[in-house]
Amino acid sequence: MRSQRPAPAAPSSSRADWGWAVLGLVVGLVGTVVYQAPARWLSPLVARSGYLQLFDTQGTLWSGSGRLLLTAGAGSRDKAALPDRIEWRWSMSGDGILLDLNARCCMVEPLRLSLTLSGGKPKASLSDQHSIWPAEPLAGLGTPMNTLKPSGSLHLRTQGIHWLGTDRTWHGRASLEARHVASTLSSVKPLGQYRIDWVGGPAPSLQLSTLDGPLMLQAEGRWQAGRLRLTGQASSTPEMEPILGPILNLIGRREGTRSLLSIG
Repeated sequence: MRSQRPAPAAPSSSRADWGWAVLGLVVGLVGTVVYQAPARWLSPLVARSGYLQLFDTQGTLWSGSGRLLLTAGAGSRDKAALPDRIEWRWSMSGDGILLDLNARCCMVEPLRLSLTLSGGKPKASLSDQHSIWPAEPLAGLGTPMNTLKPSGSLHLRTQGIHWLGTDRTWHGRASLEARHVASTLSSVKPLGQYRIDWVGGPAPSLQLSTLDGPLMLQAEGRWQAGRLRLTGQASSTPEMEPILGPILNLIGRREGTRSLLSIG
C-alpha cells in the first residue's frame, strides 16, 4: 500500500502577509471612526466642568461647533446660553498640537491653545486674547446670579498665560472688566464698573476692585490646595444704601452698612 504524504504547509510568508493585511484594515477602520467621530462626543467631557454644557453640536470631534450653556451644576434648573456658537478646530504643528476656539459674537480673534513638550515636560500655552461677552448668561450659574440677573458687558484680556509640567502651575495674567453693570433688583443703572485681576504662579491671586459707581466691591483671594479663598466687602454711598440694601443683603452677611463677602 502506497503511503500518503501530508499536504505541504502554507508558506509562513503568506500567513504573515495575511496578518499584516488584517492589522492594516483594523487600524484603518479605527482611524476612520476616530477621525469622523461626531462632535457630540465632546458634550460629556464639557459637562464634567460642572458649570458648562455643550449642545446643538455640528461637525466632528476635530472640527465642529456647538452652543454653550452656563449652569449651576447637574440637575440645576438655572441655565443660560451664550449668544452664539463656539467653533473649534484641532491641527498639528511642527512641535505639538493646536486647538483654535472662536465665538464670532464675542472674540476679536480666535483663542489658540498649543500643547507642546518643553524639556521633556508638557507645556500648554494660550494666545493673548481680548474678548467681549454679555453679562446676562451669568444668571445661569445659580445663586446669587439667578436673583441678581446682571446685565452689562465683560471685557476679558489675557497675557502670557501658560501651564508648565515642570511645576504643574499656571502662569501669566488676566483681567476682566465688568462695564455698565445693572441688575433687575435695582432701578439704579448702572450699579458700577468693576475689574478682576488674576496673576498666576505657585499661589495664583485674585483681586476685585471698583472702577466707579454707587455699589462698591472689593476683595482679595488666593488659590490654596486647588481651592479659592477670597474675602472682601460690598458697600454703597450713604445716600444710596436704602436703595441698594436688597443687593447688599444678597451679596453677603450684613455688618452695618457693609456686606461681608467670603468664599472658601
